[in-house]
Amino acid sequence: MDLNLFQSTLFAGILFALIGALFVTTNKPIIAMVKGFPRSRSAAYVTMTVGGIWTLYKVAHLGEANYGDFKHYIFIGFAIIGLLSFKYAPDFLSVRGACILYLLIANSLLNGAFGHYEEPLRLFMVAPVYVGAAVALYLGYSPFRVRDFFTWLFGTASRPKTFGLVFLIYGGLVGAIAFTY
Repeated sequence: MDLNLFQSTLFAGILFALIGALFVTTNKPIIAMVKGFPRSRSAAYVTMTVGGIWTLYKVAHLGEANYGDFKHYIFIGFAIIGLLSFKYAPDFLSVRGACILYLLIANSLLNGAFGHYEEPLRLFMVAPVYVGAAVALYLGYSPFRVRDFFTWLFGTASRPKTFGLVFLIYGGLVGAIAFTY
């Protein structure tokens, strides 16, 4: 997906705001869904399927400079690993799938900002996307940390609201910055 700087920044702002809205809401079914996400089997099917298909699409379109001569082997290997993960690594698979999706989304967002060094406000978008990529890599390795974080976050009623409000406000700021280019 080729995005320009405006689209990347606007999409990042919407993404941050949506994450914030999940934690600010008082809707009990949504809160229960967020709390149950780390071990949700249905969320694992959705995130891993979408992430797997997107990854396989990217592998199928590799160029020669990116191991394109071996893309058939890479494609088969990734497909097998993706399918076997449901059997051999089912714990916190939704977290791993969400990490895969975030990294793919971050790649698209950062590609849209690439080369636009004359726009200093783009740093409001790219800096948290890079931080999120580092967090996604860490959580892909240790997905049980999301459970630990949620235990702490939902330990008091004010923490998820504050956490969500920070993301919601920052998402609004990043979305507004998109219209300054």
